[in-house]
Amino acid sequence: MRRWMIRTGAAALLLLTAAVFALWLTLRASLPQLDGELIAPGLGHLAIIERDDAGIPTISARTRTDLAYATGFAHGQDRFFQMDLIRRQAAGELSELFGEIAVDTDKRYRFHRFRDRARAVLEASPAADVEVLENYAAGVNAGLGSLGARPFELLLLGAEPEPWLAEDSVLVVYAMFMQLNDARASKDVRRGFAHRVLPEEVFDWLYPRGTHWDAPIMGEPRTPSPPPPASVFSVRDVTEKPPAAGEIGKPYLNGSNNWVVGGALTSTGRALMSNDMHLGHDVPNIWYQARLIVTDEQPRDVTGVSLPGTPFITAGSNGNIAWGYTNSYGDWADAVLLRPGAAPGSYRTPQGDRELDVRRETIEVRDAEPVIYEIRETIWGPVDDLIDYPDGDIAVSWTAHSPEALNLNLLALETSSDVDEALGIAATMGIPPQNFVVGDTGGNVGWTIAGQIPVKNGFDAMVPADWSREEGWIGWLHPSDYPRVINPGNGRIWTANARVADAEALEAIGDGGYDLGARASQIRDSLLASNDFEPVDMLAIQYDDRALFLSRWRDVLLGVLTDARMAGDPELIEYRELVRGWIPRATPESVGYRLVRAFRLEVQSRVFHALTTPVRAANGGDVELLLSNQFEGVLWQLLAERPRHLLPGVYESWDELLLDAVRTNIAWFGEHYDGGLEGRSWGEVNTASIRHPLSRALPMLSPWLDMPAEPLNGDVDLPKAQGPAFGASQRFSVSPGDEENGLMHMPTGQSGHPLSEFYSKGHEEWVRGQPSPFLPGEPQHTLELVPAD
Repeated sequence: MRRWMIRTGAAALLLLTAAVFALWLTLRASLPQLDGELIAPGLGHLAIIERDDAGIPTISARTRTDLAYATGFAHGQDRFFQMDLIRRQAAGELSELFGEIAVDTDKRYRFHRFRDRARAVLEASPAADVEVLENYAAGVNAGLGSLGARPFELLLLGAEPEPWLAEDSVLVVYAMFMQLNDARASKDVRRGFAHRVLPEEVFDWLYPRGTHWDAPIMGEPRTPSPPPPASVFSVRDVTEKPPAAGEIGKPYLNGSNNWVVGGALTSTGRALMSNDMHLGHDVPNIWYQARLIVTDEQPRDVTGVSLPGTPFITAGSNGNIAWGYTNSYGDWADAVLLRPGAAPGSYRTPQGDRELDVRRETIEVRDAEPVIYEIRETIWGPVDDLIDYPDGDIAVSWTAHSPEALNLNLLALETSSDVDEALGIAATMGIPPQNFVVGDTGGNVGWTIAGQIPVKNGFDAMVPADWSREEGWIGWLHPSDYPRVINPGNGRIWTANARVADAEALEAIGDGGYDLGARASQIRDSLLASNDFEPVDMLAIQYDDRALFLSRWRDVLLGVLTDARMAGDPELIEYRELVRGWIPRATPESVGYRLVRAFRLEVQSRVFHALTTPVRAANGGDVELLLSNQFEGVLWQLLAERPRHLLPGVYESWDELLLDAVRTNIAWFGEHYDGGLEGRSWGEVNTASIRHPLSRALPMLSPWLDMPAEPLNGDVDLPKAQGPAFGASQRFSVSPGDEENGLMHMPTGQSGHPLSEFYSKGHEEWVRGQPSPFLPGEPQHTLELVPAD
């Protein structure tokens, strides 16, 4: 019997070993071929993909269409599953792959009908642009087909890959619109709840257009309006406290930092451009580093980051210019308040009543029946049935819904020769509108908005507006009318998602929820502190985690924690000592930083809750209100002036409110963490969570698929923007024409395959803020793509 059991166990172990080995071989088979020669049907001429020791390719081809093919081939080899998820998400087609769990996500995207819009964009595009996208698609499919097995994620999901289409590249750009814009004009609606209840003076004060933190490149910082007098507004009757803030503040902004200095401030006489785009972190990273070279009669040589699913370098350098982006947070979506028409199912327009157009979208669901999703459309955009607004239905007018808002004009940057030409190109580009910052070999620098800007007809674009009598949007701003800054007197341009412009320029751009200026002002001051810059100096600014914004809050905190108020309370005494000994930076080991940050959020929560009590009373306690990114100006004003009528009635003094915030802070930490306050370091909460999509559903795969869960420095409101799953998606600094001395790194690695040596190559440099070369290194692998005939 024992012998039989041993034999049975040995046989089972052998079968398990064989199964694991077979799985390993299958997974290995889906690794790309990096060397040798492959026949490439559809390719016009020989193309070469050379990869360095980090897997970063230099892709060379004779023509731009062949380059698109070869770029698609590399993307298809290294990142197909990532691309597949992006196009499916944008189109609202994830349920076909993941089943019922993805239906709500699909509805959120299908609301915009991006698949139909992508086809309309292609139909309206020039033939040359369509040819580039079609060749890119052919390359993607060839790269996918060259793998010895389907991508490992599709293998685990039991799914077959769907061919890449030219329209899928348009969907990838729409996915970026969704990330970077307020796709449902929700800020307008959330402000609207307050606007319809509060006196105008109170609303304008509660939602200011700037603060003393502003660091615009056009105009000056703004002085807050004075608080409303007691005769207009008071919160002394507010006797309830909000729940503990729990360290939850404003959400991370999909944004970025970029800046450029002129040639007078560099050793080369060339402009020096820096960019770090702040986005959510996933494995693999959203960007794919590459150098793209065309060798025909119109040569081009462009290095930077590409977006898998698209055939171009998004941000980088072409040897003549270097460019980068930050999200502009202009007002690109408006909430339209519908007025019912005379007949049921109709609405009023300036041209008379119109019938709502009801679209029935079919969402295919894996292992379940299809879901029918109805969308009511107006001439201005779809009706958001998720919003219950007291004054009527809300339709969403968003630039992304117009075919004019998306095009491939970004390709023209590949051959742009100087700042002036690049700014002209930017004003014609069809991308989510961005702050476009550029420098050239002559040392010139410039800024404008890249992306299409709607012209508005004088309505209040900050809240839902009635367009039934007069159209809200009346066209698109002409490229010649775009705001520009060229070669400012100090030779420096910076943007960081905060207000950049003023006066007519700001009126054209609008306010889509731009950020507080603390991060921008810290960058500005660092740039003004020196007159001599090298790329490594720019990396130091990108990695700057100094807590300048919170320093004054530490002073407030220590000011309220007097000996008399602590009265021998050991918890308060410990709290004060930890704050006194803080490290004035957002570093993982700093306990004091975390305590000051949490204190500010508790104070903010109490004040905002009290000021918006009438709004919740009128609209329901669960109404979602907008906390302005500029609310710091209001909050600090109240702490400085301490008006009694704006102090919540549950307190008798502002110091009592501040002390209560400290005690709530201490209690919250005690309820949610083991151990004393001395263990509450910033790194405890700001720990990397950079994960592969599959590991979220299959946690046992996390050690194999995810990046290390290590403490990270950085936070909001300082240059080194960083959260557990959010932050710089890349960092580069480069002078055009001096790319060999430029710097670039990014999280995760080039490959999306965990068995690849390039899966996490370079991630450590990104974590530590260590420089890596801007250009790909010496080729370690060479793959030749040979035309079929």
